[in-house]
Amino acid sequence: MTAEDSLLVQRARDGDQRAFAELVRRHQDRVFRFVLRMTGSRDESMDLTQDTFMKAWQALPRWEPQAQFSTWLFQIARNGALDLLRRRGTVEFVPIEEDADFAAQQPAPDEQVDLRQRFGLLDAVLRQLPPEHREILLLREIEQLSYAEIATTLAIQEGTVKSRIARARAALLERYGRATGERHDA
Repeated sequence: MTAEDSLLVQRARDGDQRAFAELVRRHQDRVFRFVLRMTGSRDESMDLTQDTFMKAWQALPRWEPQAQFSTWLFQIARNGALDLLRRRGTVEFVPIEEDADFAAQQPAPDEQVDLRQRFGLLDAVLRQLPPEHREILLLREIEQLSYAEIATTLAIQEGTVKSRIARARAALLERYGRATGERHDA
């Protein structure tokens, strides 16, 4: 957590709504992206993101300063997303290419078609993964959280994070390999 975030959190804990509004502004995009990729629904993700920050505001007096604010937010968002998935009984995934940030060099048109097909297939494979594999891959590969931050977010040991990431990557590679007919060794 940045020093500025730390100061904003302290001010928000003291009841400063403007400080909390600034924290929302700083973190809402990441929370929304994570929830969207977990649930697959923009409308529900908007609601869950708003609900995450409402719950954070209400629970802020009980927040432990040794925890990173962003990690704590991801815990709240994750719980909301998993509750929604349980209620819904289905698991969907938002295509990764939607807001992927690729290098400035544009591939040739035939390479673009190939890339789109591969991303479409990757999206389909990701949809097949269980939520616990999908969430850990999203937190590590998309949100770029450290192993320690993921451990805190998921309330598990750092060693467990590493083994779950390894299993999730292996499952992704295996399913992707089956779908493409290619062999991918983890």
